Order: sequence, then C-alpha cells, then structure tokens
Amino acid sequence: MGQPVERESGEAAHSELPPGQRVQRGWPVTHYGPVPKFRPERWEFRVFGATADGEKHCWNHEEFTALPYTTVMGDLHCVTKFSMLGAEWGGIPARTILEIAPPAPSVTHVMVWAEYGFSSNLRLEDFASERTIFATHKDGELLTAEHGFPLRLVVPHLYAWKGPKWVRGVEYMTADRRGFWEERGYHNIGDPWKQQRYSYQEEPGEGPEL
Repeated sequence: MGQPVERESGEAAHSELPPGQRVQRGWPVTHYGPVPKFRPERWEFRVFGATADGEKHCWNHEEFTALPYTTVMGDLHCVTKFSMLGAEWGGIPARTILEIAPPAPSVTHVMVWAEYGFSSNLRLEDFASERTIFATHKDGELLTAEHGFPLRLVVPHLYAWKGPKWVRGVEYMTADRRGFWEERGYHNIGDPWKQQRYSYQEEPGEGPEL
C-alpha cells in the first residue's frame, strides 16, 4: 500500500480509503447487463460533439491502441462501498484525447459512451485529470472482458461508475446532462471523499440546470 496521495484540488492529503469504504482484496465483477462480444474489425472509438474543428474524430482498434501508452497508479472506489487500492492502470491518458481531438472553448463537460448505449457524464476538469486514463491493462495484464476489455475509463478520484467499461467514444458538451446511472438516482459528480453517492445529496450547482 502506497502513501496517501494529495488530491488535485490542492486540499490536504487524505487517507487512501474514503469514508464509508472498506478495502477489497481482489477485483469483483460488477456491471449492468451482458458482457459485449469484442469484434476488432467493427470496433471504433469516436470523439464528437463540440470539437474545436467541428469534425468527428475516429480511430479503429489498431489505430487507437497505437496511441502513446502510459501507466498511472490509482485506486478504484465502488459506490457499493468497496475500494481496491494501489492498482496500476495502463492505457491512453484522457489528456491525450483532448490534445489530438481538442474540445471547443465552450465545452464544460463530456459524456463517455460505451456499449449498449451506456453513458457517464463528467466535468471537463475531471476528465482532464492527469490520472484519468482509458485503460487497456491492469497491473501489467490485459483487461478481461468482464472487467471492460478492450477499453474502460478509470477516474481514480471519483466513484467507479464514472468510469464505464467497454468504452466506444466521448462526446464534448457545452452544458451538463446526466448519464445512465445519474438518470437513475446516482450523484451527478460522485466524489467518494464527500460520499456523493445519490442524487438526493446534491447541492445547488452540482447537477445539470433544469
């Protein structure tokens, strides 16, 4: 177990384990719906919406996995109250996507889209974190299908539902709107250090404008 990591907001360093969480040994499989079948010849990653050039950007699987690979250390905090600490995630940083397919200046949020129309919304600042990564590997090993192969988003400073499995693209948005679980009662931001689990806990300004 590593040393506590100082949060990017500049607040004082916290314990690695957020309040209300317990340490999980191993990595449980948690998801909604079936595990999709990966077809590399049909797989495509898209960036669309309010892009800086107004165009949609696409990569096939070979092109996407050829993007610069890096690793980050990050915990995974599930809203069901387990935390997996000290994992090494390998893949393509979200910042790389922002650099090669930049958003328009008016973009404030992104929607991350996955198989079967699953989605999760994020503030642009959370998506742009230096530890947000489109993961293909965990601890040096290729992800299994049950854990999101070929691609899952990992956002270590938020609850794990904010990082969908089986990701297929990113939509740049100039206004916030709720994703799959957010529409079903989960908190719009999902900070585990503040125990932002459910939408009824939202303070003014934490959800999309009605």
